[in-house]
Amino acid sequence: MATTNPTDPNKIRLTGENSFIRLSDPSSNQETTRASHWRVLWSPNGAGHVLFLQSDLIDGEVRIYSDNIALTRWLQDEIESLLYPAFADQSMQVFDAEFSKKGDPNTFWTETVENDEEAIAMTWHDFMEPYMLVVPAGSASGRPHGVYSCFIPARKAQLTINGEVAQGNVSTDRRGEKDSSSACLAWSETWVRP
Repeated sequence: MATTNPTDPNKIRLTGENSFIRLSDPSSNQETTRASHWRVLWSPNGAGHVLFLQSDLIDGEVRIYSDNIALTRWLQDEIESLLYPAFADQSMQVFDAEFSKKGDPNTFWTETVENDEEAIAMTWHDFMEPYMLVVPAGSASGRPHGVYSCFIPARKAQLTINGEVAQGNVSTDRRGEKDSSSACLAWSETWVRP
């Protein structure tokens, strides 16, 4: 009887979380806020947190917050350069920040990013059924990586900076056979590469 190999032959590049919120103006479908929140448990440049943020609350500019600048620069080069190049500019300042979380993914989840000048809160709620995202290495055009992640899509999300609420709505969509949205908790996420 033939046995299958129970391991992925690719190299692990990171494991952790990459939850996101993308809000859009419902009248124009123009994106108003894009937040990519990383909680990395293991990478070649260590563990830590990074928030990449672009929002109308900060006049559309990109800001980066982190507690591990080496991890930030590695993420920019390895992954964000392929996902969203506006987040990959390594000449941008990285603001030191503290990261915390609270909630229950059955009801609401909040990620908080704070430093002396700013308090950013991202909250997801009104969740849909979780599903596994599976992208084998080399299967997406122009992207060598594979990614495996448990997505918990939310119908509603809010992002605030110092209490001011970002405008725009979450949009719902489908990924394959699964209901999804533009605001997902993305947990147990592992990126691999040949």
